[in-house]
Amino acid sequence: MNKFTTKLILALALFCSILKAQTVNGVVSGKVTDSATQEALAGAVINLDPKTAIITDADGFYKFNLPEGEYNLACALFGYKTYSVNFNVKSAENKILNIVLLESNTALDEVVVSAGKYEQKLSDVTVSMDIIKNTLIENKNTTSLEYIMNQVPGVTVADGQASIRGGSGFSYGAGSRVLMLVDEMPMISADAGDIKWNYLPLENLDQVEVIKGASSALFGSSALNGVINLRTAYAQDKPQTKLITFYGSYDAPRHTYKWWKKSSLRQSGINFSHAQKIGNLDFVIGGHKFTDDGFRMLETEDRSRFNNNLRYNFKKLPGLSVGVNTNMMNTKGGLFFLWQNYDSAYIPQGRTIQRYNNNRFNVDPYITFYKGTNKFSLRNRYFKTVNSNDKGQGSYAELYYSEFQYQKRFINGLNITVGAVYMQQQILGDSLYGRHSGNNRAGYIQADRKFFDKLTVSVGVRGEFYQLDTAKTTGYLFPQNQKGKLPFQPVTRIGLNYQAAPFTFLRASYGQGYRFPTVAEKFVSTAVSALKIYPNPNLQPERAFSAELGIKQGFKISGFKGFFDVAAFYTEYTNMIEFVFDIYKPGGTTGVFYLDQPFAGFKSQNIGRAQISGFETSLTGNGKLGPVNVTILSGYTYIYPVNPNFNAVKDTLGLPNVNILKYRSRHVLKNDIQLDYKFISLGYSCRYQSKVENIDRRFVQSILHEYNDINNGVNWDEIDATYILPGLKQNFGAFQKSFWVHDARISFNLNANIKFSFIINNFTNAEYQNRPGDVRPPTQYVFQLAIKL
Repeated sequence: MNKFTTKLILALALFCSILKAQTVNGVVSGKVTDSATQEALAGAVINLDPKTAIITDADGFYKFNLPEGEYNLACALFGYKTYSVNFNVKSAENKILNIVLLESNTALDEVVVSAGKYEQKLSDVTVSMDIIKNTLIENKNTTSLEYIMNQVPGVTVADGQASIRGGSGFSYGAGSRVLMLVDEMPMISADAGDIKWNYLPLENLDQVEVIKGASSALFGSSALNGVINLRTAYAQDKPQTKLITFYGSYDAPRHTYKWWKKSSLRQSGINFSHAQKIGNLDFVIGGHKFTDDGFRMLETEDRSRFNNNLRYNFKKLPGLSVGVNTNMMNTKGGLFFLWQNYDSAYIPQGRTIQRYNNNRFNVDPYITFYKGTNKFSLRNRYFKTVNSNDKGQGSYAELYYSEFQYQKRFINGLNITVGAVYMQQQILGDSLYGRHSGNNRAGYIQADRKFFDKLTVSVGVRGEFYQLDTAKTTGYLFPQNQKGKLPFQPVTRIGLNYQAAPFTFLRASYGQGYRFPTVAEKFVSTAVSALKIYPNPNLQPERAFSAELGIKQGFKISGFKGFFDVAAFYTEYTNMIEFVFDIYKPGGTTGVFYLDQPFAGFKSQNIGRAQISGFETSLTGNGKLGPVNVTILSGYTYIYPVNPNFNAVKDTLGLPNVNILKYRSRHVLKNDIQLDYKFISLGYSCRYQSKVENIDRRFVQSILHEYNDINNGVNWDEIDATYILPGLKQNFGAFQKSFWVHDARISFNLNANIKFSFIINNFTNAEYQNRPGDVRPPTQYVFQLAIKL
């Protein structure tokens, strides 16, 4: 009986296993590619029903295990038309279903990442945003990102300090209200907290995204005024090699100076990059060499840069990829800060200059994992800067950054992003700032949802804690009134975008900002030319909020597609930090001092409240008008920046009715247009900037000081401000004026792989200053040869 029972059980088990094998699931898999380039498309969302969805991996692959039956598949990706197909799956069937997506036919479907830390259409973004393509950067022979930023509507860069819609004035090498990102991670130095523009890898660039307005809720401290995100390129299915070499020279300035004669003022360089997929490995390598004689005496620069991106995609574990990005650079040269005299504006004071030798290095290991509609990522960065000069001062700083992020896309259109950030900074062996350490801890969450296929709602909140030595964040629930004290600073943002018509989008946004002072702003102690730079250990964090209303209207004229955008904005700052130029005592305080210690210089100070309002219009588009392909980026920005606590004697040049924040222009106009016809391309850029109405009064006003006379005791005398910038006061009109700068370019495509270009920058040879004592470059001629394989 027992043997019979055993045999029966085994027979039943065998029958059940056979029956199960006969009803095994089928497998549906495939690859999603671009119809024009045949390149794989990562991040495409594939839906089968309201509960079944998956995201393609880095190589565009997807895979479903499905019971036998009939299904409807929909594949969607920003910038492409949605693909839909019906199909049947049989038991144990292995079905291959490759998908080819067609690009959308409007510029409003440009894909961006920075606005919400996930891919979305430009038309759905709830804030003002501009995109700079790598083609414009190459066409203008951009050698450092700061130059092309001056072509973006509403953005200005002076002495390395970026300002969006008047959010910043003049600050030399210390702090930034605009956060620079490279691949969504901060690229801000640990000591100065500024942007190292010439370090950014333009030779390995996909596109640059510029967000305007307070963005601390997503990106943290330094995003008080906006964000610039440089997205590097990754290898595609087809290998690509690029080589760009150039040679140029400066013309003599409009007012020829004696030093200029018989001088060789050349500029040359080469950019190289190669991208290729080798099995499961994505490999990108890039290099940059640049030599500049400078347009001012002794102001030379020689830099070498190398970078690479590596990413490995696991086939046995779909959705998992690991990678490491690296960049390193050495740069050396001379630092020009102040002229010798107005009549010798291209000669440094004392005919000597500070020589520097700087090294920078970063390595960014990361891991990402896609599972269904879930994305997990861990990104890290180590950034080291070593600066030295011939004055015996230097700095050695290290920054460690780590960010974990989880993202969930729901079938109903809801996107949730949650993240945690830890950053540590160490300033070691430093004769410029001293030895300091700090850390930043933050957590954030953001929700984005599209309702009725028309209304996009974005809500986010972040908790921010910063500590530098013993100083640390004191947060407030209501920061404007300093009420509701907290151990961290919460910042929030909310945005709305409503599609009122097929190509009409209305938006509104509100965002808070918070920025902790940098090491340089609090502790720097140095000299530049005749100026001293003073520390301010008591400097307090600054806070802000910004609001915006805007409308984006898409249009199409023949084959040309673009959009027209209008925005009105308002920003208010509390405890605003500004660089203040004055006559200081040795201890850094203003007022009277002894004759043998007349120290003029800068110091970071909290100036109190500031309000900036204005509006901006822009026109962007690309496409064919007849046989000519036209690309345009144009915009006008008006700002009204005021100090509510205005003091006519202290805060201006002494003009009682000018309540304008320092070092700002109220009117800024930018335009760039490119025309491509067959093998010839023509380009034209212009920039208009109205006069700077207000600067630090000590540049032009004298000061009374107290000194001891051996025979007569205490006396008073006057120090003329001209000892800092001789000739400025007498020629102030040459500084305080509006100006236009015009650039032009022409290129010839010799074949599909080789292009020759001739570029003229500032072809009218305009002479202008962004700040007192800083005359900008005269006309420059550049020849460029670009080879793409």
